[in-house]
Amino acid sequence: MRPYNGSIIIFFLLIAFTNAVVPNDQDNSATFVNQFLAAQNAARTALGLRPLVWDAAVANYAQWYADRRQYDCALKHSNGPYGENIFWGSGTGWKPAQAAAAWVAEKKWYNYWSNSCAWGQECGHYTQIVWKETSRIGCARVTCVDGRGVFMTCNYDPPGNFIGERPY
Repeated sequence: MRPYNGSIIIFFLLIAFTNAVVPNDQDNSATFVNQFLAAQNAARTALGLRPLVWDAAVANYAQWYADRRQYDCALKHSNGPYGENIFWGSGTGWKPAQAAAAWVAEKKWYNYWSNSCAWGQECGHYTQIVWKETSRIGCARVTCVDGRGVFMTCNYDPPGNFIGERPY
């Protein structure tokens, strides 16, 4: 009997892992990840919070959900186990950095002392980004099948935005 050749198994696991975390809509996964992380981690650093770390399992969940949304690109949350920010943009040119910047820009509507958003404004994307206990992130981007838009999602572990609690 031939001895077990573990290198073949490792090779196939490496291929499977790489395919699992490389986003469907992206050519360069390092650039893709950095586009999502840069603005979000800058917002956290400004508050003295630890940066978010990319997590393959969370990214796989985000990709799974984005793949389902590509058929209608509806702004519906997954209601899954993670915190979640979602984005839709008309046209196909939207980049991850633009989605992240839009979420971070909600900072101007958040009042820490009242722990609320300005009247008629959203700030929950921002508060999820700066939720102190959140440490891991995974994101995905898909082009809508009708070609008229882009859907992006970031998922956060552990989740945040608990009613009555401040993010940091």
